[in-house]
Amino acid sequence: MTTLERAAPITITDAAFSRAKHLIEHADRPVAGIRVGIETKGCSGFAYKVEYAEGPGKFEDVVERDDIRFFIDPMAVMYLLGSELDYKEGTMESSFVFTNPNETGRCGCGESFSVNSNDAPKEIAQGV
Repeated sequence: MTTLERAAPITITDAAFSRAKHLIEHADRPVAGIRVGIETKGCSGFAYKVEYAEGPGKFEDVVERDDIRFFIDPMAVMYLLGSELDYKEGTMESSFVFTNPNETGRCGCGESFSVNSNDAPKEIAQGV
């Protein structure tokens, strides 16, 4: 039986891996990696979510390098497919930044984004 490797749903930059490594090493509890997903939030509908993960969730994709793992929430994959996750530091702020080809709009403050609502799974579209 042949197992097919498939491409990761998102690309993660060196800067994002480096920041994740730092966060994991300095976490106040043992963590297995960083979970990436979306949530219903903001004036445009969705917001990116980046948080500690104690372990992989069911059906999550894993992007891994040098023992640093990013777990991709399966409910968010269709919105994140083809995205790049980066980490940017500036004078006034530092954060993980998504470049997402699936975005159809973004709110003025940049906290939330929208996609074609016909593509949204019912659970996410309804905020479940």
